[in-house]
Amino acid sequence: MFDQLSAFGSGFGLFMDLEVLLSIVTGVSVGIIIGVLPGLTVVMAISLALPFTFALSPVAAIAMLISIYKGGMFGGSISSILIGTPGTPSGAAAVLDGYPLCKKGYAKKALDIALYSSVLAELVSNTLTVIVTLQIAYLALKIGPAEYFVIIAFALTIIASVSGRSITKGLIAGGLGMLLATVGMDSMYHTTRFVFKQINLYAGFALVPVLVGIFAIPEIIEQIKSIKFESAQTVDPDVDLDKAKSLKRKELKPLLRTIFEGSIVGSIIGIIPGIGAEVSTWVSYGRAKKRSKHPEEFGQGSMTGLAAAESGNSGCNGPNLIPVLTLGIPASSSMAILLAALMIKGIRPGPMLFRDNMDIVAGIFISLLAGNIALFFLGKLTIKYSALIIKVPKELLYSSIFVMCVFGSYAINNSIFDIWVFLAFGGFGFFMKKFELPLPAFIVAFILSTLFENGMRRALIAFDGNLITIAMRPIVAFFLLLILLVFVMLIRKKIIEIRKVK
Repeated sequence: MFDQLSAFGSGFGLFMDLEVLLSIVTGVSVGIIIGVLPGLTVVMAISLALPFTFALSPVAAIAMLISIYKGGMFGGSISSILIGTPGTPSGAAAVLDGYPLCKKGYAKKALDIALYSSVLAELVSNTLTVIVTLQIAYLALKIGPAEYFVIIAFALTIIASVSGRSITKGLIAGGLGMLLATVGMDSMYHTTRFVFKQINLYAGFALVPVLVGIFAIPEIIEQIKSIKFESAQTVDPDVDLDKAKSLKRKELKPLLRTIFEGSIVGSIIGIIPGIGAEVSTWVSYGRAKKRSKHPEEFGQGSMTGLAAAESGNSGCNGPNLIPVLTLGIPASSSMAILLAALMIKGIRPGPMLFRDNMDIVAGIFISLLAGNIALFFLGKLTIKYSALIIKVPKELLYSSIFVMCVFGSYAINNSIFDIWVFLAFGGFGFFMKKFELPLPAFIVAFILSTLFENGMRRALIAFDGNLITIAMRPIVAFFLLLILLVFVMLIRKKIIEIRKVK
């Protein structure tokens, strides 16, 4: 307990830095704007921001990326409410009641509900995140090379959970990610692999151009194809946010129970890798409808329905960090980029993080909670001008994003080769989407492949290659059972699918 308090004291010192505070404010602002604009995803925003965090301290860099994620989740609800188009996939449930409320003349009240639900759900889930993560941190002292290897092996099994409908396509995408991650020089024996005498490939593919290319270019191409230059999607002309009435305290009070329950649902689902906010928002919405005395109002402009959707959406944001920080397992595409940011900063994700960098973890936790305050005030400001943000021309927006992608890819190593990497992986990502190969599975495998290989080698060296000795260690045996359970579930799922086809 004394060590934890000491670490939080050091973490507070890292947090109380102008760089960190500005990073939080900037991150929330960028996230809200990106979330408001339909077609721009939070994953794209985080991947674009990654190159700009290189000059920041570890706490400031992670705080900015987390803040973008926070802001994006709320921003997606703004377009859902005002134009009936979700800015993010997880904002789809907000359309059901948010847009009808807007059509009835309650646009500002609906936006207030979305903001208060997001902030309060974040507060509950972030508090739970800190408590749960610190409890898991006690296990860090028992982690050795063998345990770390099997944890990374278990992390790779989530490829199956982010594979969409086809496990086969997920495994193909994961295999491609692991294959391309081997390009470059072996970290242990310094032998080259798949470099074809190209000096630029000795260090492998730089992570940032890969992430930016694989997420941004396919999205840019898809959005440019869908642009209709003759018309633009705008807010209903009858909506006047300046004259509209805000949500009153007596209207918020009946929603607090729904918000709390939604945040708990989001927290539970957020811990599970591969599920994410898209699921938690619908689970929370469905649960609220089932418990409601007036379920017929849901989908017709129910304030309770909107509060349930938004609290379930935002409730999983904090808990998404738990598997990343404690086990090095990214629970979603956004968390995979966050994991990459930790690695770029020279911070080893997983159990060792709590033993070697507890002050940084504490700083991240404090920044996580402080981001809620920034989200509240910046959210209130954004609500006033949200109609203007939605009217930004897409042709100008996406051309600017492409330029930022090129600049960000080049700025890492001041290398033209990294721009070619960005373009190559962008094209590769576009064809992956065309063939319905899941991008998250590819990214998870690409990021974890090196950790898996190095962990396996260190474990074999530490135990003289004795696999039985490795498997008999308690934590190793536990995770091996989990891996076996995952494969059993996959086989069972495949058998059920085959029977349905017959």
